[in-house]
Order: sequence, then C-alpha cells, then structure tokens
Amino acid sequence: MSVREIVFDTETTGLEPKEGHRLVEIGAVELINHLPTGRHYHQYINPERDMPEDAFKVHGLSTEFLKGFPRFKEVATEFLEFIGDDALVAHNASFDMGFINYELKQAGKDILALGRFVDTLEIAKKLHPGARNSLDALCKRYNVDNSKRTSHGALLDSELLAQVYLELLGGQEPSMKLEAEVLKKAAVLTVEDSERKFREARKFEASEAELHAHEAFLKTKLKDAVWVG
Repeated sequence: MSVREIVFDTETTGLEPKEGHRLVEIGAVELINHLPTGRHYHQYINPERDMPEDAFKVHGLSTEFLKGFPRFKEVATEFLEFIGDDALVAHNASFDMGFINYELKQAGKDILALGRFVDTLEIAKKLHPGARNSLDALCKRYNVDNSKRTSHGALLDSELLAQVYLELLGGQEPSMKLEAEVLKKAAVLTVEDSERKFREARKFEASEAELHAHEAFLKTKLKDAVWVG
C-alpha cells in the first residue's frame, strides 16, 4: 500500500495569529512512500494587513506585492483538496499548524487534527541532541543543496525539507524502516505540543501508617539491609 504525505511550509506576517498576524504564502509537495512525485501546491495570499519590516526581511513579500493575490478563504477549498486526509510534515510544525488552523477557522472550515502533523524538528532533535537543527543546518549536515535559498520561500523550503525528511528517516535504506516509523510517531503533534501549560510538581507523601509498614518490612523481610537503622 502506498503512503502519501504532504511536506509543507508557510510564510506569515509575524509569529502569532492571536495578535493579528496572517498567512502570506503556502508551499507543499507530495510524497509517495517518502519520495517526491513532482506534484505540488503553491499559493501567495493577501493577508489584508500591512507587512511588518521584520517579516519582510525574512521572506521579501511586500504588502504591495500580496495585494494582487486571493485571500485565504478564497483558496481554502483548493488547499484542503490537495492535502486530502494525509499526514502533514513540517519543520517546527506547531507554528505552521497554528496559522493554518487559525485561517481555516476564520474561513468557516474544519480545523486539521493535531495527530496529522509530523514535526521534522522533533525528529532532528532526537537524532542530533544539542546540535543546530534549523533547516539550513540540516541541509548542510545531509549535503542537501540549499544554495538557492537566499531568503525564506514556502515552496522552496518545502522541497528542501522533503529531501531532509528522507535523510532523517534513514535515507533509502530498507533496514531503517522500523526506526523511521518510530521516529515519525514520536514526532506527531499532541495537545501538549500545541499549548504547553506549566504544572506544579505533584507531591506524594506517605502516611504515618505506610511509613510504619515500610519500616516493619525492612526489618522482618530483608536480612542485613544496610539502610535499616
């Protein structure tokens, strides 16, 4: 049975949709059995707002340029048809997921389930703990040519990430298949990934009766235990 996955990337006006930031570009490539098929989806989006200077420096998409493109709600159906019901692979997936689901909700569409998203950043962290795991760093590590990446672009970044993703899963070595599946499952987003909340450590204090029972056990059931006073 063939396995279909969509590797995708987004560009935005900022970091947080709840603060009024919007999608401005989506790029996605289709993989069948971890290999690119040549099918892709690419769309610039009119965010209906200004482009902050910091964001413009990242991707080079100006307010004036984007005015000529459709709003997300006008392309939402086309995007959903392309991705189908298949797994969605992204680098730092919780960021892209947050924007995609925000835009889908604003467009009156059902949001995408967290369990569909596979995070290549999490896979990279498990394989290379303590190392730099940006897309550029991973391209360098795996000899993926990123010389055309002079600025961030959703489609180019998706194409590069698709190559990196294959390398993260062990390249084309059949013996790596099991480990690859384990890594993928470990990198699927959960509710905790999308909205982490601080929790106080729980305390489990033994009662007086439990302490007496433990002391009796040590003295009667264990011979010459060095920790018994």
